[in-house]
Amino acid sequence: MDKEQVANIGFEIVAYSGDARTKLLLALKDAKAGKFDEVDALVEEAKGLLNDAHKSQFDLLSREAKGESAELGFIMVHAQDHLMTTMLLADIINTLLDIYRTR
Repeated sequence: MDKEQVANIGFEIVAYSGDARTKLLLALKDAKAGKFDEVDALVEEAKGLLNDAHKSQFDLLSREAKGESAELGFIMVHAQDHLMTTMLLADIINTLLDIYRTR
């Protein structure tokens, strides 16, 4: 894979994980307001977006595992960082949502 192909996968990961991050932060805002129906819908959307990001990441990993070399650039490094921080944010927000639900 050339650098442009890898960069495109990186852009997908950034877009999916960025959208998931937005949904998670909106879910937390709605939880503060007691709007738990909206919270559940947003969390489900975020999960779907994170799954899409993982699919893009897995595509790159599986292609490399099959012997295709991947020329990594800063975009892919950024994408991996973005995905990891969004996954951590999801864990934290889910804990906070549990706290809001028990109030």
